[in-house]
Amino acid sequence: MGTPCHFALFELQPDFRIDQQELAARYRELARAVHPDRFADAGEREQRQALERSAALNEAYQVLRSAPRRARYLLALDGHELPLEATVQDPQFLLQQMHWREELEDLSDSLDLAGVATFKQRLKQAQQQLEDQFAACWNDNAQREQAERLVRRMQFLDKLSHEVRELEERLDD
Repeated sequence: MGTPCHFALFELQPDFRIDQQELAARYRELARAVHPDRFADAGEREQRQALERSAALNEAYQVLRSAPRRARYLLALDGHELPLEATVQDPQFLLQQMHWREELEDLSDSLDLAGVATFKQRLKQAQQQLEDQFAACWNDNAQREQAERLVRRMQFLDKLSHEVRELEERLDD
């Protein structure tokens, strides 16, 4: 038997738009039920199964709570596996990436915390826009190429967002 669908694990319908609070509440509930400590007195096999269930639950939760990972997962469920580090054959977006990178580098060099906050807001808006576009087209086979392009863009912005948080932490210290 294969692993259950991440959405099924949380009793959710496969969809890009999910209620994050409902997901978190369901995760906490399920995590308590399968926590390996609850099986401390059980046999070795049951302990191993509890550990496996707990690991599978954690993996499913990490995928579903991240928009780019959830988007990739939905495409994979539909048989469209995307390479993890896909190059973006998208000259307009490549140019945008270069501008963002340069701007972030300048903010880092100038130690501009206010500028970083503004940059972070613009980045959040761009991420929200991509998520809205993906939500509108992911389950339409005619728009599969566009959905894949959007996932790649989402992955880049997610990575950039992590770098912005790291920069904020460095500037805060």
